[in-house]
Amino acid sequence: MSAEIICVGTELLLGDILNGNAQYLAQQLASLGIPHYYQTVVGDNPERIKQVIEIAISRAQILIFTGGLGPTPDDLTCETIADFFGVPLVERADIIEDITQKFAARGRVMTPSNRKQALIPRGAEVLPNRTGTAPGIIWEPREGITIFTFPGVPSEMHRMWEETAVPYLKNQGWGKEIIYSRSLRFWGIGESALAEKVAPYLNLLNPTVAPYAGKGEVRLRISALSPSKSVASDLIAPVEKQLKEIAGLDYYGADDDTLASVVGQLLRESGETLSVAESCTGGGLGQMLTETSGSSDYFWGGVISYDNSVKVRLLGVNPEDLEKFGAVSAIVAEQMASGVRSRLGTSWGLSITGVAGPTGGTEAKPVGLVYIGLAAPNGEILSFENRFGVARGRSLIRHVSACTALDILRRKFYS
Repeated sequence: MSAEIICVGTELLLGDILNGNAQYLAQQLASLGIPHYYQTVVGDNPERIKQVIEIAISRAQILIFTGGLGPTPDDLTCETIADFFGVPLVERADIIEDITQKFAARGRVMTPSNRKQALIPRGAEVLPNRTGTAPGIIWEPREGITIFTFPGVPSEMHRMWEETAVPYLKNQGWGKEIIYSRSLRFWGIGESALAEKVAPYLNLLNPTVAPYAGKGEVRLRISALSPSKSVASDLIAPVEKQLKEIAGLDYYGADDDTLASVVGQLLRESGETLSVAESCTGGGLGQMLTETSGSSDYFWGGVISYDNSVKVRLLGVNPEDLEKFGAVSAIVAEQMASGVRSRLGTSWGLSITGVAGPTGGTEAKPVGLVYIGLAAPNGEILSFENRFGVARGRSLIRHVSACTALDILRRKFYS
């Protein structure tokens, strides 16, 4: 038996709203051990919704709808589901009373259009909505098929799921097994290269291992189906250990770890401090570092030296080197790192200077060329040339530059 998530709303298709409901429900299904292989987004169109239902009931037994339960003419989910299964809608007096009371509590009178929300398929159970006016349903229109409907408002849907749907599903025997996952995080290696290294593990059945990538990072998700989180963890642990050994320093953390939080922990444990000097990233590196609570223990501050005059006056960059080599150069990156370390009095100095684009690139210094400088406690000063490529775009070049700078510092702790 498996579930399918069906999100209804033309606004989702147009990209006006991020579909966080599907992500939430997918995570919830995993926590109950309910297999889930398909998600569908469909606009507010009765015929297309029916087509989606026809496909869904051929491959899943639990259909979970979100959206389309409001009072407006384009809210069609309930009536379309009822029409598909040839069942009439019935008006529920208890729903009308509930909506009336909610309007009265806000000092308002229920509008006639809200009566539409009291129409549900004959034989369906009401899935109460304690927050909003749109109730959902739990319905078995035919043997082997269970339908849940939820409003598209995330806060309402979350509460309805937790208070009613989860107990219902557990009463049906679900929740005896869970799908628990660990996400291993890697920087400095591509998805295909990592997949080749760990290829034998991608064929495991329980736990399973799957790679995925985004924004310069690669992850390996290890998932286990088991009666409890502790049993799943025991299944995952040996595989996780082996994957880390294979990846070496390309592995940097797991689950909610970030490069900034991992670097911060290394600095805290060593009793050392960090300052940064940024040009093309415009403060993005400092922002990453300060997103971790308690980062003031080790991160003292930074200089956004976007203009060359700031590089000279605040960081001590040699104007002759700027003139000869340009702001985007190894020697300037080194002087920026050394300068910020000296002026802020920290153990480490980290700098970034580059061409983020889309303008400003030349044949000699194309968009995506970024230099990272590192000034170490022992007086060593290093620079690293990176060519991230114009195709990444400005925002991603800036993001990858800041992450790569953190990764360089992380690896230095192990050299």
